[in-house]
Amino acid sequence: MARNYETKCKLCRREGDKLFLKGDRCYSKKCPIDKKKFIRSRNSKLSDYGLQLREKQKIKRYYGVLERQFRVYFARALRIRQGLTGENLLSLLESRFDNAIFRMNLAKSRNQARQFVLHGMFAINGKKINIPSYNVKAEDIITLTSHGEKNKELLSIIEQNKDTKPDVQWLTFDFDKKEGKILRLPLRRDIPQNFNEQLVVEFYSK
Repeated sequence: MARNYETKCKLCRREGDKLFLKGDRCYSKKCPIDKKKFIRSRNSKLSDYGLQLREKQKIKRYYGVLERQFRVYFARALRIRQGLTGENLLSLLESRFDNAIFRMNLAKSRNQARQFVLHGMFAINGKKINIPSYNVKAEDIITLTSHGEKNKELLSIIEQNKDTKPDVQWLTFDFDKKEGKILRLPLRRDIPQNFNEQLVVEFYSK
């Protein structure tokens, strides 16, 4: 299935929630969700299946993965013996390389983080990794490659965010050294978005 390039604000309106797909605009007064005080009242009219489908779509779009990829993640979550399937699913999605780059404040959106990774701007433990779906692991060290060190857009973002810290506690980034570290694997409490992952489990359990 092809990636959905539908207007990003339209995707947020469709799900009735902020998916933070447009970087700075999502945090500004220009965000349509905030501007129009959008309320997803139609959800009260949806069937159980409809609610489950919408939650799946919301999580899928939040992390920017395709339907086939999402099914693979769910299958992997099912095979993990410890923990709840829904929470394991979110942990796998959260630990994607492109999401880690976004969480470190090295990109304005996950889409931009994905492009940075694809263009080989980062290395993990000294090895260049250009696979956005690569799952980072505890103790992984993330640095800029020589290509990343020369990219003006990335360097500008680093300069803008040099006084910030990641909003999550499972990773960190030293802007002076230009070096990040995965402190541990992400847990459900590390994901600020208000997802109902159990609805996704029910969707695939039919």
